[in-house]
Amino acid sequence: MRTMKKNNQKNIKEAKHSSLIVHWVSVVALTIMVSFIVFSVIIYSIVDQQSMTQQRETSEEMMIKLNENLARIPHELQIANVVPSLTPSIRNILQGNPAISDNDHSTNAFNDDLLSSLTNPDLNVVVYNLEKEDVFDNGSNIPKFKNFQGDYLMEKVYQNHHRQLVTYQKVRSIQTGKITGYIVVANKMTYYNGLMQKLLKWMVRISVIAIILFIIISLIIVLGIVKPVKEMSKVAREVNDDPNSTVRIKDFHRHDELQELAVSFNQMLDRMQRYIDQQKEFVGDVSHELRTPVAVIEGHLNMLERWGKDDPEILAESINASLQEAKRMQHLIQEMLDLTRAEQINVQYPNAVSRVADVLRRVTGNMAMVHTDFTISLDMDDLPLETEIQIYQGHLEQLLVVLIDNGIKYSTDRKELNISAGLDQNEVHIIVQDYGEGISKSEQSKIFNRFYRVDKARTREKGGNGLGLSIAQKLVTSYHGTISVESVEGQGSQFIMIFPVLSKVQAQKLRQREQSKQKNK
Repeated sequence: MRTMKKNNQKNIKEAKHSSLIVHWVSVVALTIMVSFIVFSVIIYSIVDQQSMTQQRETSEEMMIKLNENLARIPHELQIANVVPSLTPSIRNILQGNPAISDNDHSTNAFNDDLLSSLTNPDLNVVVYNLEKEDVFDNGSNIPKFKNFQGDYLMEKVYQNHHRQLVTYQKVRSIQTGKITGYIVVANKMTYYNGLMQKLLKWMVRISVIAIILFIIISLIIVLGIVKPVKEMSKVAREVNDDPNSTVRIKDFHRHDELQELAVSFNQMLDRMQRYIDQQKEFVGDVSHELRTPVAVIEGHLNMLERWGKDDPEILAESINASLQEAKRMQHLIQEMLDLTRAEQINVQYPNAVSRVADVLRRVTGNMAMVHTDFTISLDMDDLPLETEIQIYQGHLEQLLVVLIDNGIKYSTDRKELNISAGLDQNEVHIIVQDYGEGISKSEQSKIFNRFYRVDKARTREKGGNGLGLSIAQKLVTSYHGTISVESVEGQGSQFIMIFPVLSKVQAQKLRQREQSKQKNK
């Protein structure tokens, strides 16, 4: 039952995570839809304004032509004075005859501006007298009169789900200035209404097609983005379930931030795996190395408990042996701590800077004073005094001490050590050379391993645990350097450390960061 509940919970969580696709597609689709609708509304409004302007101009032009003819009449507009004021072509139309008769001059007919306007099927014209009686119209759909303020009014009206433009004009006599009648022009705007209906239909169709198309495209794009995220989530869950899992995110073959994230994620997992392996090695190595001294101390204590405590000679021997083993355990624990710290340099000392020449002089002088039976020489002819590298000063001293101490342990008859340093392009080369027994080629690749001793009996006699060179390698690599060994059996060995050199600008930046860090503490 518990297993089923856990599986159900996992499925619910995965379902929730899978909704990310729906959310992203919804957001993208909504954004595109709103943008397309706004764009369509803008286009529709622009076409509407342009077309409406043309219709307004048509209505105004008709109104102006009629008003120019009727304003010449001094008295109230009636059929008797309105019709004669119109051109012969207008009279022919009113009488039901052709617009052009044999008696009319062709020039008069073609020059009649009102003819083309009044024959426009979209324009319904009516002239009212002061009593609001129809004295002239050009069709059956006569626009009704309405009272209006001022001399001119143009308004939009809706009739049968179509828009019309109705214009009202008061006719004033040019001679008297008095109102003689009214003109009403109704523009049915057939072309305008048809154009706008077609435009609206096509925009709706195109919008629907475009939205569906963009949703499909956005779904493909989102799936392409979410798929790597799901892969990373899957790997994260597997690693969370099994920290020792070696599963990693596959190469997405992309050149974007997701590929960078996947690479960084894999690097983080590799680093975590190294920490886990280091922890296992630490526990295993400590338990293995401490087993012997603990067994020795336990053996002496058991012997003393049974019968040795009454014998002063055996008592003294057991106490001395136990103290010696305790000191060796203390030294081993310290070295293991140093090894662990060496793997966390980038956290503890990210901005450390050291001048190589100063450290070399100090360490060489101290070691020569301690080991008076050895000749320890220093050669820095090829090293500029101002050369600096990114390393904590105490760690550079520790490296030199480890390598010098290692050379002293494995020296034979020729008790001599040579330390040299030089600058090669943008790298510092530090060499510690001894003239001891040397290291065979088969063992040169192993000497940096934990607890490895070339001569176990002799090294244990000297108090070594086989951790010195391992600590040195961890320190060097943590500071982006390299360490190697060149050795010939019977002639000696030389250990070579190489570090990148800091420019003055880089060293100054690191010091400023360290100062800022100290101030913020």
